[in-house]
Amino acid sequence: MSGKLYLVATPIGNLGDITLRALDVLKCADVVACEDTRRTLGLLTHFEIKKPLISYYKGKEREGAEKILSILSEGKNVAVVSDAGMPGISDPGIYLVREAMLQGVPYTVIPGACAFVTATALAGVEQPYTFIGFLPEKKKDRDNLLEEYKNSSAKLIFYCAPHDLNETLKYLAEAFGKRDVYLVKEITKMYEGVTMGVLGVDYVDNPKGEYVIIVCGKEKVITEASDEEIKAELTHLISQGIDKKQAISDTAKKYDISKNTVYKLSIDL
Repeated sequence: MSGKLYLVATPIGNLGDITLRALDVLKCADVVACEDTRRTLGLLTHFEIKKPLISYYKGKEREGAEKILSILSEGKNVAVVSDAGMPGISDPGIYLVREAMLQGVPYTVIPGACAFVTATALAGVEQPYTFIGFLPEKKKDRDNLLEEYKNSSAKLIFYCAPHDLNETLKYLAEAFGKRDVYLVKEITKMYEGVTMGVLGVDYVDNPKGEYVIIVCGKEKVITEASDEEIKAELTHLISQGIDKKQAISDTAKKYDISKNTVYKLSIDL
């Protein structure tokens, strides 16, 4: 009889975000498969859990999946974790799930933290949005990937390492033009923060920590409305007793421009 496969979400920063169910599964699993054994060992040690660890990472995902399925065929239960967040979301796991499905191996997901979901809440952005994750390394692959999204009205969500941040922002500006962008960093950690900006205009000095980049859709492209027109509309609305936040939202909607652009102009009032 086959063992059971568990895809277990782990904290994306703050270890307190692990779920009770995740801890129970990690304690009961016969083997834990992980991207980086050193990182996962630190997580398990923190919660006083001792389990055999096997390596399961992107570069050897197919081979790793075969090993895990072999262990499962022996009747053992396997918990799969990524370094942070949900396995299969920009991390190994998809191929393994497909094989488990095809082979009739029982499996389930232990939900928990996910960086891009948390980032959308922190940035206060509404649906629709499309998750893309890390951009391909080769420019040709990046160009082909983004071509289909250039006319999309959905927000596009990317993952980015700090050393690639400004280069990625430059590339996205070349691909999409001037659009609102939200940079969410260090989610659940001490220096967690959200920065609003405009693609091609705003960059980050000395970026640190992992980033989630949220690029607004095509309908948010900045138009030709003059600064004076925007300020006049803001002044008019505020004089009628409408609070500043609502006035910014109404003005952005009226002129079909980004809220961030209106906000920056409102500072001068």
